[in-house]
Amino acid sequence: MKRIVAFAGSNSSKSINMQLVNYVLSQLDSDQYEIERLDLNDFEMPIYSIDREKEHGIPEKAHQFREHFSNSDAIICSMAEHNNSYTVAFKNILDWSSRIDLNIFAGKKMLLMSASPGGYGGGNVMKAASSFFPKCDAEVVDTFSLPKFYNNFKDGKITNEEFDSELKNKIKGFENSLHE
Repeated sequence: MKRIVAFAGSNSSKSINMQLVNYVLSQLDSDQYEIERLDLNDFEMPIYSIDREKEHGIPEKAHQFREHFSNSDAIICSMAEHNNSYTVAFKNILDWSSRIDLNIFAGKKMLLMSASPGGYGGGNVMKAASSFFPKCDAEVVDTFSLPKFYNNFKDGKITNEEFDSELKNKIKGFENSLHE
């Protein structure tokens, strides 16, 4: 059984990106996968600074965050975009985790997504993550961006047939990559 770690790059209790992650997880055969959902709120740490690191070391929560990926076979992630970049919650976890070793994602295959209420679908954060995550040892198998979330997603699923079909094809490709 393959183990998948899933998370949204948001600490919002109503995260549209976690809703997208949950939709993708609902498309997977639960008999083939063990799923672990991460909540960024479980990894809250002081704002990273070199002074804090020198004085107190790296927080245990940064080690714990990384451990989830080391113990998995794959990652499903949907990034929230704040002001054209990562959310502060995710960026802080990324900053602390990278101080241990830049290979945060432990060479795991990743389905990378984003969703936003606007028409660009989190394109800026998707561009940043797509180029940076491989440097953090993620093998980005495919990407998907869902624009105008509230127009295209209702009752736990994508309502726009074109976007839904596109994502389902990408999920299938991601799954195939796990069984190669």
